[in-house]
Amino acid sequence: MKDMSTTNEKNRCSDIASQLTKLLDGRAREVLVRDVRIGLGYTAVQLEDHRTGVAYTFRESVKGGCTVFQSFRPIAGRSAIDLLGLIHSPDPIEASVGLACVNALCNQEQSGFLKGDVLEQIDLQPDDHVAMVGLFEPLVQTVTNRARSLTIFEKMDRPHPLVRPAEEVWSYLPKCQVALFTGTSIINHTIDALLDASCHCRIVAVLGASTPLLPEAFVHAHVTVLSGIVIENPAGIMQVVSEAGGMKFFKPHIRKVSLLLGQLV
Repeated sequence: MKDMSTTNEKNRCSDIASQLTKLLDGRAREVLVRDVRIGLGYTAVQLEDHRTGVAYTFRESVKGGCTVFQSFRPIAGRSAIDLLGLIHSPDPIEASVGLACVNALCNQEQSGFLKGDVLEQIDLQPDDHVAMVGLFEPLVQTVTNRARSLTIFEKMDRPHPLVRPAEEVWSYLPKCQVALFTGTSIINHTIDALLDASCHCRIVAVLGASTPLLPEAFVHAHVTVLSGIVIENPAGIMQVVSEAGGMKFFKPHIRKVSLLLGQLV
């Protein structure tokens, strides 16, 4: 998805990646990295205390021949602060490692979590126009049944009956009442532009396994809901990632949770 600038930088939503690294700097300096797996579906980072986080792997954007991670080596044994900074990288593989490290640091059990899928926590109205950036097929039927319309935006290699071209999202978002964004928009650095374009929406949710559950990073960016995962079986997740699995195979090892940020404003 292309970048989108605004005419007035003061009106921009906060830089989410910078907020994440600022808020997690102290935690990252206190822990070493135990293991990293860069799988075809997801990337996983495990810290020395076995806290583990995942982020989507943009495998279609891989460059560099047989060496797809171009940064420092070895990764294991380094301070988590080294991996944290990779979230700003223009290289999508490095940025996935950075976001997985973010999620290892912050996606842990805490008070305020609500169990279940995001649609159990948000109040869709019959007149709502909903934009979904990133195709979350398990949510499509429920949204279609509860809202006036659902329009999905995603880059696709071939035509899909439910999906519009990603570049059309910028003109559509200002007309919506509800926006559902994938957490992978942090990896490809489109999250801030998407939040700018959706600033008039009643509900803005960031969702998926890549989503950092750190409300302080989003509370001033007009995000109302964060929906992600807490990993309960780190060893199981590391195996799934190594075997090129995704959410279908994560399920026995995780718990889906949501945070309502409106309660924090």
